[in-house]
Amino acid sequence: MISEDLRNKYQLVIGLEVHAQLQTVSKIFSADSTEYGNLPNTQISVITLGHPGTLPKINKKVVEYAVKMGLACNSEITRFNIFSRKNYFYPDLPKGYQITQDKGPICVGGTVPIQLSDGTKRDIRLNRVHMEEDAGKSIHLAGETDTFVDFNRAGTPLIEIVSEPDMHSPEEAYAFLTEIKKLVEYLEICDGNMEEGSLRCDANVSVMLKGAKELGKKVEVKNMNSFRNVFRAIEHEHERIIGLLEEGKEIVSETRTFDANSGTTASMRTKEDLNDYRYFPEPDLSPVVISEEWLSSIQEQMPELPRELQSRFVNDYGLPDYDASFLTESRSIALWFDNLCKITSNYKAASNWMMGPIKSYLNESGASISDFPIPATKLGELIEMIDEGHVSFTAAQQKIYPEMLNQSEESPLQIAQRLNLIQESDEDSLLPIVESVISENASKVKEYKSGKKGLMGMFMGQVMKKSQGKADPKVATKLLTKILDN
Repeated sequence: MISEDLRNKYQLVIGLEVHAQLQTVSKIFSADSTEYGNLPNTQISVITLGHPGTLPKINKKVVEYAVKMGLACNSEITRFNIFSRKNYFYPDLPKGYQITQDKGPICVGGTVPIQLSDGTKRDIRLNRVHMEEDAGKSIHLAGETDTFVDFNRAGTPLIEIVSEPDMHSPEEAYAFLTEIKKLVEYLEICDGNMEEGSLRCDANVSVMLKGAKELGKKVEVKNMNSFRNVFRAIEHEHERIIGLLEEGKEIVSETRTFDANSGTTASMRTKEDLNDYRYFPEPDLSPVVISEEWLSSIQEQMPELPRELQSRFVNDYGLPDYDASFLTESRSIALWFDNLCKITSNYKAASNWMMGPIKSYLNESGASISDFPIPATKLGELIEMIDEGHVSFTAAQQKIYPEMLNQSEESPLQIAQRLNLIQESDEDSLLPIVESVISENASKVKEYKSGKKGLMGMFMGQVMKKSQGKADPKVATKLLTKILDN
């Protein structure tokens, strides 16, 4: 562990490379299926394996999905796209080269807005977003000395989102990844599942003396399967690199792997130069030209983005920033809430239900909002019943809501009637109960009149008890105040 003084001596610099596996039905250059979880080597063809004489053909959906990501990040969309061959050998890269984009990525520049836990907002610049194919998967079974190869993933379409070295803390890197995940999910181009490998991240980490103009030598960290592990790996590299510099040692530009068990990194190989990849234009693919008409049609398909929804929830529904941020973390949650707000105008109550009881149910059951057993229409009815004083919030949350979770066919009103939970709001009906409570507590009435206004809670408790919890608190309070203050 290095001291705070040493930390403050250096500036941490982070750039991220995020690979997002696109949710197309078929691969980027062939008709092979991209379905996850099938038996090894059952989703391959002569094109995937790069047999002589085979020709790739671009999947149009891949181009559209890449453009969507660029539009979401305000990138410049490249109209004339060519592919290149990136030559390097891995056992799970069947052709011996990868088809990717080199000099002309489909999306250039752009920004991704992030917000930290302390409310700080920043725009992280993007260098590029480009299209490429994925490699296969090497499998190392316990006790086996051989490596098994599954080519099912080979040829699966990817976009690589490359940031500029704009981040200076693990927190900023975590926030950037969170925002990327939200964007690809909102755009419905990737499921964002890091555990299944559909979202993968490499971190480029370096440090330099504060005030210096030249960046330090960077190391690239791979093999991180969660946002938390990206955070931990950057923390570790931050300390490791500063420690080496303080010892007067040279930083080796290399690729390192992260061990989640120990929280440390280890060297894999020295960093390749671009020359090692021997890029050259892919001779078997024609250029992809994005016309203005095609671009316009993609723009028309763009959904509301998280930041747009968040702004609308604040401006149109009058919600606090915290509520709007929570509600837009997931597209499905945001849309469900938006539908709920078409049924009830008590938007803050709707938000409280989403962030309280509903969130608890989803967390405890491991379900998604699409599996939530209560339709938005019925929850809206329940909120209206509370607002109109037909039932108390306590009765709604503790008794009616659990009944609704059991997927009851009854409406909230029918449940309330069956459980005898309808509040008494008629003043003429409540007045005898209030008068009875006051007459039975004469000594307390004297104390109240002498200034002990806190006794109002005691009187209310008695009214609720006598009415078996059915008295409308607002009406009962009004009657008690009127009699006691006179």
